[in-house]
Amino acid sequence: MYVCVCNAVIEREIRQAVALGVTTLKELREGLGVAGDCGRCARDILREELATACCGELSVARGA
Repeated sequence: MYVCVCNAVIEREIRQAVALGVTTLKELREGLGVAGDCGRCARDILREELATACCGELSVARGA
C-alpha cells in the first residue's frame, strides 16, 4: 500500500526502515522522503512497528 503517494513510499519500506533502526518520523522523512504534510499514515505505521518491536523484545526477555 502506498503511504506517501507524492514520493511513492510504500508501507513495506517504512516497516523495513523501522527494522533497520528508524525511530522517528523525521528519520523517515530524511531516509525515505515521506512528505512532511502527509505524515499521519507513516507515523501510524512507525508507531505500530515500534510497539511490536518493543513488545517482542519484552516477550523474549521474559522467556515467552
